[in-house]
Amino acid sequence: MSAAVIGLEASLVEVEADTGGGDMGVFSVVGLPDAAVSESRERVRRAIKNSGQEFPRVKVTVNLAPADLKKQGPSYDLPIALAIMFATGKITSDVDLQKTIFAGELALAGDIRPINGILPIAIQAQKIGMENMFVPAANAAEAKLVKNLQVFPAKHLREVINHLLGRERIAPEPDKDFDFSNPAILADMAHVKGQEHAKRAMEIAAAGGHNMLMSGPPGSGKTLLARTMPSILPNLTLPEALELTKIYSVAGELPAGTPLLTARPFRAPHHTASGAALVGGGVWPRPGEISLAHRGVLFLDEFPEFPRPVLENLRQPLEDGMINVSRAAGNLSFPAKFILIAAMNPCPCGYASDPDRHCLCSPGQISNYQKKISGPIIDRIDLHVEVPRISFDKLSSLQAAETSAMIKARIEKAREKQKERFGVGGLFTNSEMNSETVKKYCPLDDQTKDLLKSAVTSLHLSARAYFRVLKLARTIADLADADQIAYAHAAEALQYRPKSE
Repeated sequence: MSAAVIGLEASLVEVEADTGGGDMGVFSVVGLPDAAVSESRERVRRAIKNSGQEFPRVKVTVNLAPADLKKQGPSYDLPIALAIMFATGKITSDVDLQKTIFAGELALAGDIRPINGILPIAIQAQKIGMENMFVPAANAAEAKLVKNLQVFPAKHLREVINHLLGRERIAPEPDKDFDFSNPAILADMAHVKGQEHAKRAMEIAAAGGHNMLMSGPPGSGKTLLARTMPSILPNLTLPEALELTKIYSVAGELPAGTPLLTARPFRAPHHTASGAALVGGGVWPRPGEISLAHRGVLFLDEFPEFPRPVLENLRQPLEDGMINVSRAAGNLSFPAKFILIAAMNPCPCGYASDPDRHCLCSPGQISNYQKKISGPIIDRIDLHVEVPRISFDKLSSLQAAETSAMIKARIEKAREKQKERFGVGGLFTNSEMNSETVKKYCPLDDQTKDLLKSAVTSLHLSARAYFRVLKLARTIADLADADQIAYAHAAEALQYRPKSE
């Protein structure tokens, strides 16, 4: 038994082998294999020989069932080799093969190499009642994240053969505890001089999971501010960490020696990234940057420099928290609940908003530059913040600024209020509320209603923008430890709308 990884899920695959009935020495693999699976014939042939076993001199046929499920990658090498040896009677075992899964790539010498997507396979194995799992030694800690599953780390095909024959048992991988309390951070809020208004916006964005766009001249601190965001986000929970690790495992992005991700991701793709790189895709669809930023931060620097069609791909995930990738190979969905932090200059030269530098751009150039970001994308961003040039007095000030730990404590308290409010409804942050839950959890008094009514008319707010203002006001109220949205909370939320509205 083995498994195929489709998207972020795994499906059971039965590896069958039969010998005889054809030309001597022919070795064929059927069951909708891709090129990597078909090439396993040579790897398996040499690995069996170099493990001290004899490859059969008759025709060998291997079937990967179900036959209508596409198989990709080298993970079937190990189960194919074992199926052939069982079929020829070279090995027998008292291990219950119907309760055991095998996965791993074979080297020509018989070594077992690591593969991608072990965690989804282990999760599926536990779900369908499997008891044992033989995996490459480098993947064993990742597979062992799933409890109640006995994981055997194998370095060589010979070790697996000896285990199955009962000669020398492989010691199962032990359980391991993980620490989420001190994640590594890129930068601390205390390192940012001045920019109190932008820091406040960052705090609100982190507390409610809201998207944010910073605009300002070069060197004003936009990138540094963005890199501080992971340091103020709450620590990952174990379910979040498992969900995130599964994405990285399938994408082949899991760092070596890191079976479980314990820090929230910070992804910063370059503005030359393609649409498929950003949202996912390929012949065999893989997660893109927005899914690798799941439960973390996606930072898009030089926002208008991204091709407009690429940015338009963000519409659905910014609204729904997931991306549907449709390709000829199939339709897959990947989670994409991230906080978007974008940064841009106000004009091509960068100095349109700088009082101390002369802007060289014409009004037409400035307008065209800002129009590179479409209205629907702007509408999905909750906080629009000006980040001005920092004065010398603030740069040279020795006054200690608030640390990320201090801000993080307030954010965690606000997140706890949201957790109590939503209960087990599947919502984590205020930004995830739909119109129905906004009406339920964001009641307004008459004075606040009048303010928003005036704002909708004067700022020409769309229905989406109106509900986003309410969600933002709810987060501001949570940071203030208020049960109801007050006039001041709504007023602060409105000041973060773009000035062009």
